[in-house]
Amino acid sequence: MPTAAARRPRKAPAPASVTPISFAQAIATAYQRRGLRPDGALKLAQITPALLRDPRARMTARQMEVLSGAAMQELDDEGLGAFTRRLPWGSYGMLARASLTAPDLEVALKRWCRHHGLLTDDVRLGLDVAGPLATITVEERRPPPPELRELSLAFLLRNIHGLACWYVDSRIPLLGAAFPFAAPPHADAYAHMFPGALEFGAPAAQIRFDARYLKLPLRRDERALAQMLQRALSITVRQYRRDRLLVPQVRQALAADPERSRSAQALADLLHVSERTLHRQLKEEGASLQQLKDEVRLQRAKDLLYRTGKPVKQVAAAVGFRNEKSFSRAFRAWTGMSPAALRGQG
Repeated sequence: MPTAAARRPRKAPAPASVTPISFAQAIATAYQRRGLRPDGALKLAQITPALLRDPRARMTARQMEVLSGAAMQELDDEGLGAFTRRLPWGSYGMLARASLTAPDLEVALKRWCRHHGLLTDDVRLGLDVAGPLATITVEERRPPPPELRELSLAFLLRNIHGLACWYVDSRIPLLGAAFPFAAPPHADAYAHMFPGALEFGAPAAQIRFDARYLKLPLRRDERALAQMLQRALSITVRQYRRDRLLVPQVRQALAADPERSRSAQALADLLHVSERTLHRQLKEEGASLQQLKDEVRLQRAKDLLYRTGKPVKQVAAAVGFRNEKSFSRAFRAWTGMSPAALRGQG
């Protein structure tokens, strides 16, 4: 028979307090620079004076959300004092709406960065694509006051990253983030805010991610935007458990489990999507299942030809061909040469 303790419902784990209190201190400074007191916003976020004074203290993401939201409305400034002119409440919602009709994430982000320059020319945001890497960079033309700089740059990059994830309804893992200031005492908190490789003392603030996400279509409409704007500051990567970039998942499944992924239905089952969804999402990403199968088979065939002495007939069977003749024909179409010729080059 279970004990009384065992019968009690388990409490949900308390949210982790990982956001540095220095961000709250920066918001308090924004109030002071306007000749106002932050007491009401701090009380709303349950941040006590003692907590605010403790340089080692941390707060939860929810406390930060409540505090910054209250401050932005009370100061009527979504830039929280970082720019030479205020960004009135609703500015970032207006930017999100202006990009909502973009055909894909790349157009949406470029549009967002360009429109941000209409709000303030203190910073310029830009999206650059170099091969497989997409980078969003913040160019500081007029840096904010030193006590507001860290919060401003972190907020800008978190905001655009979260918005990108929201637009395509997908988790977009960061490959790296960089900041143009020395590592602060609370540098460990950045691993939670910007998962991926971190660099401090960099030339500019930026985030980097896989450029293939840029081709994903936007999945949001005006109704979804209205709902999001009710709690726009809560947008984070963590709420998107699903990664909608399917091409690398398909490649990995085809290479790691060829027997269980020979048919489209078997592969779809392996990836926990419907066969229809599999084909549709691959098309959205500019790929086809046959194309990916050919790529994986070609790479596997090359590895076997280069690294083993197996006869071509055995290589053909290993990569899923019924006979050597059909394999040689396909191989020549892929590479412009026969399997024997490629092996001879090795």
